[in-house]
Amino acid sequence: MKRRSFGSIRRLPSGRYQARYEDPLTGQRRAANTTFERKHDAETWLSRAETEISGGSWINPDAGLVSMAEFGARWIDERPNLRAGTVELYQGLFRRHVLPGLGNLSLGEITPATVRSWRRSLLDAGVGEPTVARTYRLLSAMMATAASDELIRRSPCQIKGAGREPAPERPVATVEQVYAISDAIEPRYRALVLLTTFASLRWGETMALRRRHIDLDARIVSIEASVGERLNGRLELSPPKTAAGRRRVAIPEAIIPDLRDHLVRYAEPGSDGRVFIGPSGVTPRRTNFNRIWQRATARAGVEGLHFHDLRHSGNTLAAATGASLRELMARMGHASVRAALIYQHATADRDRHIADQLSLLAEEARAASGTLRARDEHETPAEVEGTSREGSD
Repeated sequence: MKRRSFGSIRRLPSGRYQARYEDPLTGQRRAANTTFERKHDAETWLSRAETEISGGSWINPDAGLVSMAEFGARWIDERPNLRAGTVELYQGLFRRHVLPGLGNLSLGEITPATVRSWRRSLLDAGVGEPTVARTYRLLSAMMATAASDELIRRSPCQIKGAGREPAPERPVATVEQVYAISDAIEPRYRALVLLTTFASLRWGETMALRRRHIDLDARIVSIEASVGERLNGRLELSPPKTAAGRRRVAIPEAIIPDLRDHLVRYAEPGSDGRVFIGPSGVTPRRTNFNRIWQRATARAGVEGLHFHDLRHSGNTLAAATGASLRELMARMGHASVRAALIYQHATADRDRHIADQLSLLAEEARAASGTLRARDEHETPAEVEGTSREGSD
């Protein structure tokens, strides 16, 4: 019998076959993680291992023995430049949704089938689809790192679309509704409603504004920071998440008088004074402000609108002016085109406006060329109707 040049195969007392080869790192004999019913299958496995070793794609099977619990916790700790709020988010998702189902497994034991079953169990347990999508993205990022570090051969997260969060269509407030809310809300928050809408700002960005960030003469608001709320309730001032988030946004002239009045009556003094503060002199928190917001929207008859929908409405209004993709990205503070593209989708009102303008162009052209027919004393309604039918046949 010809002796194998790589590895060896032996028949066990059970009748099954065991394949072994020399570990390229330690020189010790390493057995396959399973036995084989047929000798041919063992030979095939050895041939594959030989190809991987010679081709440099061999993965040490022991590397994947680290538990998901250990690797995931270390992965979060080692992420560079994560904001404190993002760290808390990752830790919460990992603790609540990854550890219970996968924490006791080693990386090498987590297969595509394991991931599918884990995701299905979360959905069956009533975990919301957005949360499941966020958790899946987190797990996918962790397993991609494990594959990059050569702890596993490839990521087991292979469910197409599982990381995409369903995005229910949010309502868009009209200009009239925005002003109705600003009239109904407590006076110290009127400018907050208007600036958030017409400058397309986020809540955290408005709470971080200082007097020096608003130039009423130049009609510019500068976004240089954002306020986030930690799980322990502490407010944290930090730079924007991306370079695009640091931006200068033009303010519509129409709301300048409201901003000027607000700065006089409600903002803190000094160039570093906060623009938006509550009656007791502290920065408003979203949870507390929501009660004020809900009362105002109820009075204005615009119930069901969230405060963040004001930014969404402002983005939609900006897109309706004909702003280019790059202009929208700059105004919104987005580094990628994905979000800006959403607002470039034509609205029904904008589409009707375009149709009306096209109609005017068509009528002007026909009139100029003498082809526009008019009903006069030489043309009866029946003749016109007959002409229309003839032209449509």
